[in-house]
Amino acid sequence: MRGAPITVRCDCGQVEHVVYGDAWTCPGCERRWNTTQIPEAEYWGIMHEMRRYRVQVIVASIVVAIVFAVVFISVGRRFLPMALLVMGLWFLVYMPLWRRKVRQRARNLPRWQLEPE
Repeated sequence: MRGAPITVRCDCGQVEHVVYGDAWTCPGCERRWNTTQIPEAEYWGIMHEMRRYRVQVIVASIVVAIVFAVVFISVGRRFLPMALLVMGLWFLVYMPLWRRKVRQRARNLPRWQLEPE
């Protein structure tokens, strides 16, 4: 499983996105930055939490789709206006709330200070 890249900002101003576990040598000042200085359990815990958010919304959408399919098959076209209303609520209410929650959590993630090697 690959994790999200880590943004490394060198003291000279260079910025690079580095995969966890890799090291990066700044082309400007030749400093070497190693991402393994970040605690592994903490990093992968964050990756699992972000994955859980994504899985949560995927499972919810599959459940809603299955319920719609069953009701549509049993009731027929009379259910279509209700389905459109629920889909509208999904995209206009639920998804913005979900995105706001995920973005808020991402903003509050810990920031690590790496030391050059």
